[in-house]
Amino acid sequence: MNPWSDKATQFLTVLLKIVIVSGAFYVIYHKLSADPQLSWTSFREALQKIAHPAMIFVLFALTFSNRFLEIVKWQNLGSTLRPLSLWESTKQVLAALTAGLFTPNGIGEYAGKAFYFPKKEAGQVVFLNLICNGIQMVLTVVFGTIGLFILGYTQWAWGVIVLATAMGMLFYFTQKITLKGYSFHFLYTKIQALPKLVHQKNNLLALGRYLIFSHQYYFLFRAFEVHLPYATLMGAIAAVYFMASSLPSFQFLDFAVKGSVALFFFGKLGVDDWTVVFISTLMWLMNVVVPVLLGSYFILIFKPQWASTSASD
Repeated sequence: MNPWSDKATQFLTVLLKIVIVSGAFYVIYHKLSADPQLSWTSFREALQKIAHPAMIFVLFALTFSNRFLEIVKWQNLGSTLRPLSLWESTKQVLAALTAGLFTPNGIGEYAGKAFYFPKKEAGQVVFLNLICNGIQMVLTVVFGTIGLFILGYTQWAWGVIVLATAMGMLFYFTQKITLKGYSFHFLYTKIQALPKLVHQKNNLLALGRYLIFSHQYYFLFRAFEVHLPYATLMGAIAAVYFMASSLPSFQFLDFAVKGSVALFFFGKLGVDDWTVVFISTLMWLMNVVVPVLLGSYFILIFKPQWASTSASD
């Protein structure tokens, strides 16, 4: 390889790392300092409501478990390409989350993981990431639809069911249509080619993640003395998560999107707007900001597989 080309690649890699990490820190700072609904004095007062040791332990355990199950999910799927340790999976998941922070709907996450694998496996990594995120979205739709029924939004819920049925029929009748060598039938065949044990483990881990994430919301509402019935509260959380996930957005806008959707649903249930905003912010801090801060370190020490593979060719 041309040494000048190699140096240029190294320079661009370092520059990209700096841009990603700097962008991540700026986004976090900007969102927390510029939001007019957030007051740091009020925020400190709000934190005192969850300062009980038992509540802190529960929230910490749920936050850790949420991200840990995602790491195990990726280890399960990534190991179909090559043996993947828990530590390697941790680096890839957290770095990819950081890379996807300011890309539409976390698209950068796909590239973030792909760079940890040889270039020839990039397409397979993207496919596995689709499987990883796809089952999570399916669960979000299913529980969200149930939540809409619980809250009495039956027309919305039936609308989702009709739309999902129509999409399923469309996929079925167009599965053999090929576009640039790809078709729904080809995708279905690739999904079926993965071992059943991998699918079963992926589904169970996804279900665990969903239950953990939704109960983080639940315990925070309880800590802020929101005493709605369990079914109503969980139904509202499921509806919020579903509706917010259905909207195109950037990861750094996640708490603003979920917060605005939550204001609509919980406002109908008589929950104070201030409480909803702070709970949405805390969820964002626990599930996005903390992992991104950790992922920034892995971005900085990252050595791309693509560059090393090219150098050896």
